[in-house]
Amino acid sequence: MKFKMTRPKAIIAFVLSIAMIAFAAYVLVFGVAGYGQAKSIKLGLDLKGGVSITYQVSKNNGKYSQTDFDDTINKLEKRVQVFSTEAQVQKEGDDKIAVSIPGQYDADKVLEELGKPGSLYFCTKSEETPSKKDLKAKKFIQLKNNSQDDGYYKVWVTGDEIKNAKGQASQDENTKATQYVVSLKFNDKGTKAFGDMTSENVGKQTYIIYDNQILSAPNVKEAITGGEAQIDGQKDLEEAEQLASNIRIGSLNLELDEISHKVESAQLGNDALSKSLLAGLIGMIIIFIFMLIVYRIPGIAACLALVAYVEMILLALNGFDLTLTLPGIAGIILNIGMAVDANVIIYARIREEIAAGKTVKTAIKTGFKAATSAIVDGNITTLIAALVLLWRGSGTVQGFAQTLAIGIIIQLFEALVISRGFVWMLYYMGFEKVKFYGKEKVRKVFQFVQKKAIFFAISIVCILIGVGAMVANGAAGSVFNLGIEFKGGSSISVEFEKEYSIDYFNDHIKKDLEKEVGLKEVQGQRDTANKKLYSIKTERLEGDKFDKFKKVLIDKYKAYDPSKKGHEGNFANEMISGSVSKQMREDAVIATVIAIICMLIYIWIRFRNVQFAFAAVTALVHDVAIVVGFYALARVTLGTTFIACLLTIVGYSINATIVIFDRIRENMAKRRRGEKVIDLVNTSITQTLTRSIYTTFTTFIMIFMIYIMGVTSIQEFTLPLMVGLIAGAFSSVFITGSLWYIFKGRSYDKALR
Repeated sequence: MKFKMTRPKAIIAFVLSIAMIAFAAYVLVFGVAGYGQAKSIKLGLDLKGGVSITYQVSKNNGKYSQTDFDDTINKLEKRVQVFSTEAQVQKEGDDKIAVSIPGQYDADKVLEELGKPGSLYFCTKSEETPSKKDLKAKKFIQLKNNSQDDGYYKVWVTGDEIKNAKGQASQDENTKATQYVVSLKFNDKGTKAFGDMTSENVGKQTYIIYDNQILSAPNVKEAITGGEAQIDGQKDLEEAEQLASNIRIGSLNLELDEISHKVESAQLGNDALSKSLLAGLIGMIIIFIFMLIVYRIPGIAACLALVAYVEMILLALNGFDLTLTLPGIAGIILNIGMAVDANVIIYARIREEIAAGKTVKTAIKTGFKAATSAIVDGNITTLIAALVLLWRGSGTVQGFAQTLAIGIIIQLFEALVISRGFVWMLYYMGFEKVKFYGKEKVRKVFQFVQKKAIFFAISIVCILIGVGAMVANGAAGSVFNLGIEFKGGSSISVEFEKEYSIDYFNDHIKKDLEKEVGLKEVQGQRDTANKKLYSIKTERLEGDKFDKFKKVLIDKYKAYDPSKKGHEGNFANEMISGSVSKQMREDAVIATVIAIICMLIYIWIRFRNVQFAFAAVTALVHDVAIVVGFYALARVTLGTTFIACLLTIVGYSINATIVIFDRIRENMAKRRRGEKVIDLVNTSITQTLTRSIYTTFTTFIMIFMIYIMGVTSIQEFTLPLMVGLIAGAFSSVFITGSLWYIFKGRSYDKALR
């Protein structure tokens, strides 16, 4: 039986929908059974702070190479991402490694869960001549009774060949008694090595050696070749979990000793988050007013759907326990822009259908149907990029990709289900007349393709200006104004006579250091236990500049003078490496390239025309070149948010381009005999021009509000984002259609001659 909507049913459905939105708001504010509150969303180091742990290379290692040290840092990066993809690992001094984990505020618990970093080996006794790897393992080994062993241990598996280790309770198949075990999963290399070890040593004892001790000495019961195994014999679940924790972190090349741990405050302070939230709220209100004025009744549906979208993404961040940072906020901004975009596409199509003489009911049906392909293609293309970044990226790139991917899925549901539902509810509630929806005005077709030389020239000039800035900067010493995350610097421990909040530090101390010492970037984090103690990170400070740094803080802000008795350790200066390692940079580049290739393939398959794909990718390169050139020209600090900024622009630009290509594809399918493709392209761009203008405006408003109300670090992030937004809108409207015509469309017109 087909469901028939009536006015009473529509009213009931509308009231229930509003009640659900209100309930979601209640959950975000107050929570339910302790869950769901927005304030419990895990925030990153920049917004909330977290645990900081400092390790030192153990003396047990003896002499070690720089390669071993660098490899230890790279592997430790992967280990700490169990806590958060936003965790940072930096070299500090010559033999120390600093680990910062956002969203964690119990340092002892983190240390317990992380385990003690050390070298891990799966060994058996052997009389064979040992290899170098075997001798290295032998060096660390002591039997449990501390007696010396005359034989050698043959190393079969090392810790980096273990994919995962987990402590758990299981039931013995024979006795049915509960036993506590550690379940192991090996990677491909480890699966083969472990299979060889167990196959050749059935009935014999093996040894798991970790941090100078035999953790476990299980007997091999049978050959294990499936890549999974269990270590039994643990007295309780806690012991099993501790052993699993040690095994998980046992892939490091060097042993590390923990020398200090503390909980540090946010880098940006409380003002950064509160101002960003306020700016976002003001931006949303402006968007709501705009949508109501322009689209009337559908505008009401859009506003309600956008509220539902924001609620769902906040609940998702909470539910999936994701860490929210500045790059994550960028992902949310992009998704809000795309959510507004989807509604604009739909409502513009509805008004076009009404202008063509269709009834409102038919126009709504046709509008949603006609807009679906553009919305789905645009979002799937961006989702492909997000999934590739999630798979191949690391660190902040993964954090950005997580937020973006979840947001895309939610906003697709918002546009195609929630928004559609509200439009139909309002229609059946009595808003059936044309005046409640409006008609799309017929615009005079602009000659976009014929004037392509002008637009291409504008793009080329802008790109050349950026290239010129990079060349000039390179000649002066540095192409970009690299931040601490990329080039490293100094980490200076400073204790003051009085307590300064992080907001006061950012508003006063930081600005004075930048002005009076000439520093380009200053990051401060306060120890939450000793609130007078700050860790200040900046460019490398030595000699006169370091002396000037000390003088400003001592004279103006009453920092303890290290020359005075009792304060000799103040202003301890450690050189630190960048938190964005070479591996992370390589991962970001590779992931971006793979993502672009995947988007190209999808567009090619979906539009059945490779020229569409080439035009879209050319536009992406154009947009990235504009933004990169702006970083060089304006000398904006290039930090971890740089990657998120470029990815945001790529996502926004490809979505805008897909909308225009979808209209060209649609019009090509309805092309009349003898109709010139050049005219069809111009018409398609003109038809989607309203959408391009409105979407650029609404997305720009969100970013602009955050820019004018945000702190300095946020402004440095949002300024190039606004430039990229304008570049993306320009390329979508003035470049991509003409490129496609040059690549493919012109051949159709030549055939007409």
